[in-house]
Amino acid sequence: MRRIILYVIAAVLIFLLISAFAGKNNDLDGDSAVHFFYLAALMVLISSGVFAAQRNLGETFRNLSLWVLIILGLVTAYVYRNDAQNFASRITAGLVPGRAANIVDENGFKTVILYRADNGHYQADVTVDGISTPMMIDTGASTIALSFEDAERLGLNPSQLDFTATVMTANGPARTAYVTLPEVSIGGITRTNVRAGIAERGKLGQSLLGMNFLDTLSSVNFAGDELRLRD
Repeated sequence: MRRIILYVIAAVLIFLLISAFAGKNNDLDGDSAVHFFYLAALMVLISSGVFAAQRNLGETFRNLSLWVLIILGLVTAYVYRNDAQNFASRITAGLVPGRAANIVDENGFKTVILYRADNGHYQADVTVDGISTPMMIDTGASTIALSFEDAERLGLNPSQLDFTATVMTANGPARTAYVTLPEVSIGGITRTNVRAGIAERGKLGQSLLGMNFLDTLSSVNFAGDELRLRD
């Protein structure tokens, strides 16, 4: 009778582990299989040690139940790790101005969420070639527009460029020089070889993330105080 009970417990544990790690087609992928067999082996090792060390059946089952709860807790934490990361990211983005919340859905698609600033605009810390640069999201700008000062900080040497184009800014017409940025990232979304205009000194107060970046996204949605950028 005791052996039958142990077999039943083992079967239930294996079923729970497989259910937790199985994909949509009830198959274990590579990473999930590794974690499953690791936990299963750990479970067997711990259980065998417990049963070998304990002679009292009641005490044995109490110890085994404790380890079952621990293992199930670890499995649950692993399965819902993305949800926990997404939740933490949104909390941080809501508290830190310009901080983007990075959300990854069940299919692996990335979504960046920005929250409206007190001035009514959406601002983000955009990484240009590894350097964080504060920008305002501007659907009215055809390209990324960098202020002269940001271009200097990024090492683009704007004083040596030819400002041959003219664009309209909030401060009126401004001469612009165009460059190609090797890498531009916002949150977990990255694009390479992105064209950008550099405004002449004093003509642009803040750099802008324009449509030549936004048009590469699958969707750009405004909802209340949120702006969602989907890769």
